[in-house]
Amino acid sequence: MRDIESRGDGPHSPPPLLFLVFGASGDLTHRKLLPALYELHRKGDLHPKTKIIGIARKEKTTQMFRKEAVDGIRAFSRHLPEDEKDEPDDLRDFLERIHYFPLSFEKSEDFDHLAEYLTDPGLLEATNGNILFYLATPPSFFIPIVEQIGRIRPRLDSFPKAGFRRLVVEKPFGHDLVSAKALNVAVLKVFRESEVHRIDHYLGKETVQNILILRLANPVFGALWSREIISCVEIRVFETIGIEGRGAYFEESGILRDMVQNHLFQLLTLTAMEPPVSFDADSIRDEKVKVLRALVPWRSQKPSESVLFGQYSEGGVLGDPVMGYRQEKGVDPLSVVETYAAMKLEIQNMRWAGVPFHLVAGKRMSRKATEIVLHYRKPPVALFRLAGCHDDTENVLTLSIQPNEGISLRFGIKRPGSPLRIDQADLAFAYSQIYPEDPPEAYSRLIYDVMKGDATLFARNDEVEKAWMFMEPFLSLKRDPMFYPAGSDGPFEVDDFFSVDLS
Repeated sequence: MRDIESRGDGPHSPPPLLFLVFGASGDLTHRKLLPALYELHRKGDLHPKTKIIGIARKEKTTQMFRKEAVDGIRAFSRHLPEDEKDEPDDLRDFLERIHYFPLSFEKSEDFDHLAEYLTDPGLLEATNGNILFYLATPPSFFIPIVEQIGRIRPRLDSFPKAGFRRLVVEKPFGHDLVSAKALNVAVLKVFRESEVHRIDHYLGKETVQNILILRLANPVFGALWSREIISCVEIRVFETIGIEGRGAYFEESGILRDMVQNHLFQLLTLTAMEPPVSFDADSIRDEKVKVLRALVPWRSQKPSESVLFGQYSEGGVLGDPVMGYRQEKGVDPLSVVETYAAMKLEIQNMRWAGVPFHLVAGKRMSRKATEIVLHYRKPPVALFRLAGCHDDTENVLTLSIQPNEGISLRFGIKRPGSPLRIDQADLAFAYSQIYPEDPPEAYSRLIYDVMKGDATLFARNDEVEKAWMFMEPFLSLKRDPMFYPAGSDGPFEVDDFFSVDLS
């Protein structure tokens, strides 16, 4: 998993291609995809002949779409301030890549017109016939679009200049196990698994990628990564934001589907996986699937001992008053949908048997943080207590993924003077201090990998299905969420829920 270093037309740069964005009028395209593609363009990591084709149902011209692209880039790119009036040369050059194609996802004749457009000899010649299909639409359109692509694909593949075909699918990858399997079946009728990239932007963050480097390139940490010395592992994703106007969506998903099944499980598998036989996509994903296969759903016949649900009520976040979840637009006033979930998991294998894994995700929390925390076992003998020193220090390794990416290790040191006292200290590494230049945005990194055909940071079909298979029993549980004030650290009951494992 490499940094973005290539420029222009070098041997390691992405090839020319047609980048088709289905759902080009949507929020994702303007907040994430176009700013990410602009960042790659600025760095010289888009081939000079690569074209970006926005596809959506709205009737508009290419010039109108380019104007919308500028607005999105100004609002969401860190490289183009919103108040900057002039268009820099690299933005004007980037806009020349962008075109628009109106299309209704339900009309076969529209896809026939798209096939004619894509098989233009000049376009094929310029891009070596390479096509990347990016599904940035609501999930309900995934299967219809893929089926239509399957219908026109023989025409696209029949030309002598036919190059590669790749598909990018945004999460969620299904709503449950049945829908995930149906999506996989539909996709794999049209594309080979090696052509499919299921994208989760969390895997584009530098610290997530650094999990494997920390473990496998540093024996001092790799040797300390097992049940013999680790007592508990916490993986937590806290957000200060609420549901951001997505009431209808969140009522259907809850935080289990929205965050735990994908984001947290990706972090879980990367943290717990065995070293792969080689550092390639399938070897790494093989080990991630083994982790999911080794999960034990819950400790007893009482699911309440393995999961705790919460829902935020009225409160204040970062000094601003906010409404409760039940007062959000599109939410049932008596909703029991969870905005907070805490889970206890076990991995039954030789490395992790007996070590509890705590997964926590919450909306409207007191702080924004994504962290992986490894708690190490305390010494078996209270040696310093016998000397009259109260030692409550534990070794803790924390991988901070956002907002401040870095790694820290907590340990005990002697306080100067007498009597004997032990204090806590931290060794800390922050990406921003060592690498003052901004790292690539997660989407830029992942799009770059798709263009190169590197699937390391993308979910495989069996990985998706195994995650849903484990989550399935929890999805059907009766919800009775604990309420917590917006801006707090979650339900107060969570302390007792986890206390046994952390004692």
